[in-house]
Amino acid sequence: MAATRRPTLADVAREVGVSAKTVSRVLNEDGPSSPQTRERVHAAVAKLGFQPNLMARNIRVGGPDTTVGLVVPDLGNPFFGTVAGGMEDAVRSRGLTLLMGSSAEDPERERVLTETFLARRVSILMVVPAFGADHRHLKVPRAAGLPIVFLDRPGVGLSTDCVVSSNRTGVHEGVSHLVAQGHRRIGFIGDLPAKLYTRRERLAGYTSALEEAGLPYDRTLVTGAHGQETAAAATTQLLGLADPPTALFAGNNIVAMGVVAQLTRAGRKDVALVAFDDLPLAEVLEPALTVVAQDPAAIGEAAARTALARLDGDRSRARTVTVPTRLVVRGSSRPPRRARASAEAGG
Repeated sequence: MAATRRPTLADVAREVGVSAKTVSRVLNEDGPSSPQTRERVHAAVAKLGFQPNLMARNIRVGGPDTTVGLVVPDLGNPFFGTVAGGMEDAVRSRGLTLLMGSSAEDPERERVLTETFLARRVSILMVVPAFGADHRHLKVPRAAGLPIVFLDRPGVGLSTDCVVSSNRTGVHEGVSHLVAQGHRRIGFIGDLPAKLYTRRERLAGYTSALEEAGLPYDRTLVTGAHGQETAAAATTQLLGLADPPTALFAGNNIVAMGVVAQLTRAGRKDVALVAFDDLPLAEVLEPALTVVAQDPAAIGEAAARTALARLDGDRSRARTVTVPTRLVVRGSSRPPRRARASAEAGG
């Protein structure tokens, strides 16, 4: 089979019988041309399947591209996919296209991705910061008017807009719910590294709920995991304590999947569980999973609306938008076994 190549501006010019400059002028609406010439050029473009290089044009004329750059830590995490969906719905109405890339939680890879987006002159830059990243290199494009928004976590070294969940309040509500069910030994399995913004905020919510209930903070009940396997191992570690927890709080959706898997393997339906962030099929688990649900679509939409306002000329001070969470109570946050047995005997 003969090799094929993408048609070029020169190919369109040969098809029409005019210069490449004339074709460019017609496609960019940049100068006079006769109606007949315009008609012939557009017919040739359709016939050959020519696609103009918008990025090259925008760089040449000094204008922004019609794209929004989004950097996330993990393309496989459904949370970030839903964030992107909410964002795309908002920017599409303005004729903008969303482009995504993964930093894999690597600061250097994040920097390369942001510089790639800057090189193609994106209209908006959105970043879920990788742990340890420094964002001072974005000061110049930010000062030049490029809307830059951080999501899920604040950036470092750059004052700009940020959209986050109500992490601390949400975890406080989830742990308080477990306390109200009668649990006094509640384990916390957070994300890693321990200094990650979301981990710190969620642990603060856990601590404040214990304090409010008059329960002591026991550091042996607090551990971390990154990924399902390490979350399963952390679950085994906590349940193997001399005085084990009767309930667990999973600090994010990936950790929750590891905890659920390990509890199922161990046949431990007596251990209550609340997770931060909802899971696919959480309602059909046995028991169904109680969660502190984030609204990732609303996070994406809020970030897009904030950036579009900047694009339209909003020059007010940088602000942080906090998207509320909500407690969704299902079967997994049941009272401790002893409390259930007493209630059943009394009934």
